[in-house]
Amino acid sequence: MGICLNLLFNAVIYVALLFISYSTIAWIASAHKGVQPEVTYAPRASTGTGRVFQFFSALGDIAFAFAGHNVVLEIQATIPSSPDKPSKKPMWKGVLVAYIVVALCYFPVAFIGVFGKNVEDNILISLEKPVWLIALANLFVVVHVIGSYQVLLQLISVTDGFVFFIDD
Repeated sequence: MGICLNLLFNAVIYVALLFISYSTIAWIASAHKGVQPEVTYAPRASTGTGRVFQFFSALGDIAFAFAGHNVVLEIQATIPSSPDKPSKKPMWKGVLVAYIVVALCYFPVAFIGVFGKNVEDNILISLEKPVWLIALANLFVVVHVIGSYQVLLQLISVTDGFVFFIDD
């Protein structure tokens, strides 16, 4: 028994496509909506303490967006490695590509800034219309999260001796 890497690869591709889809929906719909009247870009907090907490909250959001470093070690453990051909090199390339994709998906949403400080934590809620597009994007988010957990569970199962996907 072992990991069926083809199934795992397919799951990763589907999850990545869903991530790209819902983030693209968010920034294109935001750009289409345009800057809203009376938008202000001032910090939400009015006190120094509040601004410090907002700063650390923003850092936490960024750290969450680029999370996955714990999965990288599990993936690297499954790649054959030798002194002649270390697994570190392809892993660095993969991590670099993954972080670039995440940045390309999140930064347009942040830079468009049509809602200013009035944006909701989930930008899809701020969009409000068209309802069908927001519902579709939220469906993509749900399937993306479920798929991400499947990939993570598969990698964890290897270390625990349980396998969900089996090579035939």
